[in-house]
Amino acid sequence: MGFFKDFKSFLLKGDIVSLATAVVIGGAFNKIVGSAVADIIMPIVGVITGGTDFTQKFISLDGGEYATLAAAQEAGAAVMTYGNLIQAIINFIIVGLFIFVVLKAYEKTKKKEEEAAPAAPAGPTQEELLAEIRDLLKK
Repeated sequence: MGFFKDFKSFLLKGDIVSLATAVVIGGAFNKIVGSAVADIIMPIVGVITGGTDFTQKFISLDGGEYATLAAAQEAGAAVMTYGNLIQAIINFIIVGLFIFVVLKAYEKTKKKEEEAAPAAPAGPTQEELLAEIRDLLKK
């Protein structure tokens, strides 16, 4: 029975529960960020870039001319899809910016909470304590 008791205590440790909670919240936050990027920001980027769909940008390595990426893949041509890399970089920058803004807002709320908390009363300094001990020893 020792194994199961140890396993149960391991699972119920605060660290494990906190980690599991963070993973679940992170997954939900990922959906929010993904939706913000795909549904709000990328259409704006599309308008700015003239409606360019970077995921359709490719280089055919066999020298053939193909109208679309799907046509090249259907023909079995080796293609370098550099547009996917560009799209991933754009997504990374946008997600990073989104998280930066959220964390900045969170830090502002934390600073306000810290300012609202009363400061602890200042005690005597180390020098004052040593002087007091010295004076007591003299007596």
